[in-house]
Amino acid sequence: MTKPDAPKPRTRVIAYTDGACSGNPGPGGWGAVLISGGREKDLKGAEASTTNNRMELTAAIEALRALRHPCQVTLYTDSRYLVDGITQWLGAWKARGWKTAERKPVKNVDLWQALDQALEPHRVTFHWVRGHSGNDGNERADRLAREAIAEMLGK
Repeated sequence: MTKPDAPKPRTRVIAYTDGACSGNPGPGGWGAVLISGGREKDLKGAEASTTNNRMELTAAIEALRALRHPCQVTLYTDSRYLVDGITQWLGAWKARGWKTAERKPVKNVDLWQALDQALEPHRVTFHWVRGHSGNDGNERADRLAREAIAEMLGK
């Protein structure tokens, strides 16, 4: 996912990301856990009216934006939409001017474009994990996303 002339990543990072919605659409939150060199960082945020897919994308974008220099990133998510979008659809969407195979506008194009840009300095591999299956990083990202919703709603 990186350009051939991009600087070699110096740091390895493991990222767990997740999005959540209370209703779909509805209030939504995203969470990310970054782990590198024995250090960990939690990130979270919320939006008043959004969708689960938008929060999944936002979690990945914000995790990558939080990195201060080019990194080798292994990103875990329970979102097939995110993994399939990056690994299967993104290149074709870009080649078709951000249109689907059916020539319709790509949904959430603003976030797909932001994610494409956030990927640029890094070497990122995406891995799907089953949600709510006991994966500690995924469970933690999910908790952060839900906390963000609760905080936004004043609960």
